[in-house]
Amino acid sequence: MTDKHLNKAEAQALAESVAEVMWARDRATNALGMKIEAVRPGYARISMTVRGDMVNGHHICHGGLIFTLADSAFAYACNSYNKNTVASACNIDFLAPGREGDTLDAEAVEQSQAGRTGVYDVTVRDSAGKTIALFRGKSYRISGEVIAGLAAEKS
Repeated sequence: MTDKHLNKAEAQALAESVAEVMWARDRATNALGMKIEAVRPGYARISMTVRGDMVNGHHICHGGLIFTLADSAFAYACNSYNKNTVASACNIDFLAPGREGDTLDAEAVEQSQAGRTGVYDVTVRDSAGKTIALFRGKSYRISGEVIAGLAAEKS
């Protein structure tokens, strides 16, 4: 749900600025070698290559890391309006394993945004484009902005 005071280009620029600021502070996502592939209002796509230190005892990508990738895409999508937003609930279904060397891609799409709450679906795919996990996140807006004072200047 784009801010009614912003045109499409302004909303896109805002989403990109927010992602840049979040990325600079996001030590966990950076440490895992994730990359932002795309961001726009209510949408984000983030990738991560499965390293050797990311596999579990079955020699497949640890499910917690797949969850983290999906959760990161969710975070960038729901914060794209420059309003501090956190997860209120998340769940994931693992459909297939991620393998060492695969580049996993998590695509987060806003399904609903009303008041302080939102619902986002994230699809995680492997290098071949096969869906390996489906994640649903529910968001809640808290006080403040990712980039303080920016929203007030645009309104």
